[in-house]
Amino acid sequence: MWIVHAFASALFAGLTAVLAKIGVKNVNSHLATALRTIVVALFAWIMVFLAGSQGTIRDVEPRTWLFLILSGFATGASWICYFRALQIGSVNQVAPIDKSSTVLTMLLAFLFLHESITLPKAVGMALMLTGTYLMLERKAVPADPPAPQGRGWFFWAALSAVFASLTSILGKAGIQGVESNLGTAIRTLVVLAMAWLIVLAQGKQREIPAIEGRSWLFLVLSGFATGGSWLFYYRALQDGPASVVAPIDKLSILVTVAFSRIFLGEKLSRRAGLGLGLLTAGTLALLIR
Repeated sequence: MWIVHAFASALFAGLTAVLAKIGVKNVNSHLATALRTIVVALFAWIMVFLAGSQGTIRDVEPRTWLFLILSGFATGASWICYFRALQIGSVNQVAPIDKSSTVLTMLLAFLFLHESITLPKAVGMALMLTGTYLMLERKAVPADPPAPQGRGWFFWAALSAVFASLTSILGKAGIQGVESNLGTAIRTLVVLAMAWLIVLAQGKQREIPAIEGRSWLFLVLSGFATGGSWLFYYRALQDGPASVVAPIDKLSILVTVAFSRIFLGEKLSRRAGLGLGLLTAGTLALLIR
């Protein structure tokens, strides 16, 4: 059943990138992250009360609290970097870098969770890295947003991938011994606090009245998509190996590319299309046991 949850996570994660890209277009990336997280937190805690798991919070052990909090910080850092990258670059530029965090996740899972790296997994990792490289060679198209800071999006996207890989490992360690909905909700509060501390420190909360209705709509929708992705992802992590759950989740790039083509007009070159094919093949290869 955890495989079904992992694929559901990929679907919602794919929707998140496109919805957020539209939502952050005219909004400060830190403020957009903080506002989205309010939606995610509400969604997560509603699920906790629907599942009736709020009463188990007193049973959460100190070690679990530690890893949930650390995972929340890693998630917050990943989000901040990711949405900054989305604001500068196109979805089809940023998404492949973010998905390459799978390889780092597998290496960390091997080192710290003692999960094995088989030959199919090694081949899959090589295909994913090659596919990511090919997608980075994609030339800008007219639909791409202006990037006055050059390739600054790459720096932020790479940082997002690093923190995303740490999120998976810390989340795997923290989600053990706690109901998955509750674990997700606790982590979300950490992200919420982190995001708003940054917003308040920069004084960006003063920009809230200027946010347009269209941006509000897509920020809220992306928050719901993220909440759904998280709930399925950490439910899958609770029962399945991190080295398999994470790659399935990264198949969300197929959803991202499809919707970015439909709603943002972003196109892939032949080279980038080949890269996408290799990324997908590599991800599927990771599922061979």
